[in-house]
Amino acid sequence: MNRRQTFHTLLGTLLIPLGVHRVAAAADTGKPELVMSKAEWARLLPKSAFEVLFEEATEPPNSSPLNHEKRDGTYVCAACFLPLFDSATKYDSGTGWPSFWQPLAGAVGTKLDFRLIWPRTEYHCSRCGGHQGHVFDDGPKPTGKRYCNNGLALQFVAQGEPLPSLRT
Repeated sequence: MNRRQTFHTLLGTLLIPLGVHRVAAAADTGKPELVMSKAEWARLLPKSAFEVLFEEATEPPNSSPLNHEKRDGTYVCAACFLPLFDSATKYDSGTGWPSFWQPLAGAVGTKLDFRLIWPRTEYHCSRCGGHQGHVFDDGPKPTGKRYCNNGLALQFVAQGEPLPSLRT
């Protein structure tokens, strides 16, 4: 571990307990919360998706084909398949990651993230806790929000196709 990683780990240990809060819970979606160990998720998911969803990694910008997806449909959590975003809220933010101005009601929970020293709002799937990305206050109307999502944390389901059954 280098000095920067050590500093961020120490800072997170000291500050995150002060700022962590969930704004949405699985009960808000009407779906039961899905709790699995990291080992169980690691067996179910490709390594790259597991690292983003449950180790809170970030994929490189412009690496996701979902960044260029233009069809109507629904974006679901790649771990538990909970619907998170409607394609009508997707827009090109120019950041290199799929971006949305609003999640579906009750689909995500948030917490403060201090890994880059200044606080950012991180969001997760409200059902399985899988890390999706960060939300910023520089998005378009009507919300002014930019939900900047890792493409590896999502699956796209085109309109007219059946949504996958929720993982149990």
